[in-house]
Parts: sequence; C-alpha cells; structure tokens
Amino acid sequence: MTATPGSPHYPRPAPIEAYGKGGFRFAGMSHRGSLLCLPSGIWGWPVASAAEITEAALEPVFAEAAAIGLFLIGAGRERWIMQDALRERFMSCGINVEIARTGTAVSTYNILLEEGRRVAAGLIAAE
Repeated sequence: MTATPGSPHYPRPAPIEAYGKGGFRFAGMSHRGSLLCLPSGIWGWPVASAAEITEAALEPVFAEAAAIGLFLIGAGRERWIMQDALRERFMSCGINVEIARTGTAVSTYNILLEEGRRVAAGLIAAE
C-alpha cells in the first residue's frame, strides 16, 4: 500500500492496535512495513528509516494539509532531527509537526484521534 490515488488502503482513520516486529495492526488487520495515517485513510509508506523521510515521501501529507493540524512522525527507535527546509514546508502548509519514537507517536496518535483532533502520522515500522 502506498499513498497514491487508486492504490489499496484502509479508507478512513483508525487507531493503531499494536506495533512491532516490523509492522502494525489496525482495524483488525495487520500490515508489514511503515504506515502513513491520513484523514483519507491508512496507507503503506515506503519509508524504512528516518533518513528516508523526504519532501517527496511526505507529499501525500502536504496534499491533505487543510485537514491536518498536527502531523506526528514515529521515527522508529532512532532519534531524528528534521531538516530546516522540511520543517519550513510543514509550517508553510499550516501543519504542526512532532517527532518521537514510533511507540510514543502511536500512543499520541491514538489519543488525539479518539478526541476527534485533526491528527495524522507517519509511522516507521520497528522490529
């Protein structure tokens, strides 16, 4: 699953039920690999490490900017500092962005989703 029009995805936001061992569980299904959780649904995300987070990898996020107030990045188990140019792109789209380890990002995403907030997330799968 990748976030491109017409590609397979779960058609609405859903809480993440479990994570680890290289994947995630949500809506009673499992997915191996990283996820992009957007207002339009949950998509596979071809990002295996934080070093692969680029403007191109985040284009689906920017395309839905009007519906996103906060974008959470679950950077796996590693610590990652976003490049200034990428942070500026988020700011220009009116999206706040927070970076955490994947487990923390999943917990925060679930809470904010349950509260009905305008939240989205890019979650890197961790072993």
